[in-house]
Parts: sequence; C-alpha cells; structure tokens
Amino acid sequence: MSTAVLEPPKGDIGPKPLTEGKQPIGILIALWSFVVIPFAALIAAVPVAWGGWLSWTDVGLAVFFYFLSGLGVTVGFHRYLTHGSFKAKRPLRVALAVAGTLSLQGSVVQWVADHRRHHAYSDVEGDPHSPWRYGASVRGLAKGLFYSHMGWLFHRELSNRVRFAPDLEADPAIRRVDSLFPLLVAVSMVSPALLGGLITWSWQGALTAFFWAGLVRVGLLHHVTWSINSVCHVFGERPFAVRDGDKAANFWPLAVLSFGESWHNLHHADPTCARHGALRGQIDSTARTIWFLEKLGWVYDVRWPKPERLAARLTTAR
Repeated sequence: MSTAVLEPPKGDIGPKPLTEGKQPIGILIALWSFVVIPFAALIAAVPVAWGGWLSWTDVGLAVFFYFLSGLGVTVGFHRYLTHGSFKAKRPLRVALAVAGTLSLQGSVVQWVADHRRHHAYSDVEGDPHSPWRYGASVRGLAKGLFYSHMGWLFHRELSNRVRFAPDLEADPAIRRVDSLFPLLVAVSMVSPALLGGLITWSWQGALTAFFWAGLVRVGLLHHVTWSINSVCHVFGERPFAVRDGDKAANFWPLAVLSFGESWHNLHHADPTCARHGALRGQIDSTARTIWFLEKLGWVYDVRWPKPERLAARLTTAR
C-alpha cells in the first residue's frame, strides 16, 4: 500500500497521530458480545421462524427498529455527522446521533473518526479496514475481505478522535450522546422486548420481540453495514472516477437493505453529496429521507448532486 498524508489543521504543532492506541480489554469483551450474539441469532432465525416463533408483531417491531437504527447510521452518523451533506436543527442533530447509536456499531464520535480516516486513506496505508491490505492474490483478498468486514474491529487501534472528529469533540451535546453509549445499547435491546410484551401482553411476546427486533435486527444491520466496507471495495461497477488506489464500487444487491449506501462509488467520488444513488434506477432511501426532512424544514443547505459535477466524474457512457 502507498502512504497518504494528512496536513495538520492551521495552528497545530505538527500532525496528530492516526490512532490513540489499542482498545481496552473491556471494550474487546463487549465487542465480542455485540458481534457474536446477534450473529448467532441471525443464523438461528430460519429455524426459529420455522418453529412458529415469529409473529406479525415481531415483524413490525423488527422493521421499525431496523429503519430507526439503520437510518440513524446512514442519515445521521454517515451523511450528516461524518460528511456534512446537510445542516440540521439542534434537536434533530442530537436525535440522529442517538438513533445511530441504537445500531450498536460503536459510539458516535469513534464511528465518525474511523470513517473519516477511511476516506482520508481509502485502500492505502492508514485505512482502518481496506480489503486490499493483504494484496490482490486470491488468498490475500479472501483474508482482506474478512478483515475489512469484521476482523478489523478486534485488532484495531482506535482512530484519533481529536484529529479526525474535532468538531464533534467540541460539541457538548454530541459528547454526551457518545458517553451514553452503554445506556443506549441497553435501550436498543430492551425496548423491543418491552414493546413486544406490552402489545401481546405476554412473556412470550417479549421474548420473541427481543430475539427478532433486538438480536436479529442488530445482526442483520451489522453485516449489511460492514458489507459496504468489504464487498463494496472489491465487487461491482465503478462508473465514477475516484482517487488513485481507491477501489470503491457500486453493488446493487445491497441497495435496499443498506438504504442506498451500496452506491459506494459515487460516494467516494463526491463524499459530501447527500445522494449516493444519483443515476437512473438507483434506489437511495437515505437520500429520500433527507429530502423529506428538508421539506419539513428540519434540515437545510442540503448538498444535492449537480449534473455538471456528475458529468465531470463520470467515466462510462450511460
């Protein structure tokens, strides 16, 4: 991998380090729980459903929490807090940070710091989760795909929050949401069970809602999100020009479940653009959600794609 360099902000004395050191053992233990248990539930989902332990209440709650936490990541963590694709009024800013945290993908400031570092060093030395880190051979790429999908989470050094997310570190409300990560994890897992129990007025309803709208929902959302890091940097189309070394690609099968995040090529070609699926037929429900919030007056200064910018980056005839 070649090396990329970030210039220090004006007024800084030299560049800040990329990372803050390895994850504490407590975080690693929690991480294993957050990753392994929902994944086991995802594997068990088919036999559990076949056994009759799935109701319409479970389906409704699972869909609701999938959309709430998933759009919290795509609208809030990603397009807003990481890339500034739009501006939001203060209550919505905090609400989006909370909703994204319900996905159990890490605290808001660390998520943003990791993702900004990924864009600064995409698929070159310094990228926290490039699938190309072990080379382009079949063996190296197989190893890299696993690493970029989830392996990096267990072996990473934490991205430097002061370097990559100084704006969020300076925001007391966002820092407060960041510090409440353990509590919001509990809320994300307990709320489906509580609602399921109240709706069905039964312990079985609480248990199945916890399984489907808690564990299975988190497991599915994890692997859809992680596939953007892995699959979308190896497979798919690249109609837009990106920086040398950057392998970001579009992978259409994930478009619906990822809320449009799998139109990853345009995102890397124009990171601050609020719509990733800007070409004909590309479903992008995250962009549609931002459009709806704009119509309500809750967000403004949205950076919608401009035809001339798209045409300048387009490398293939449409």
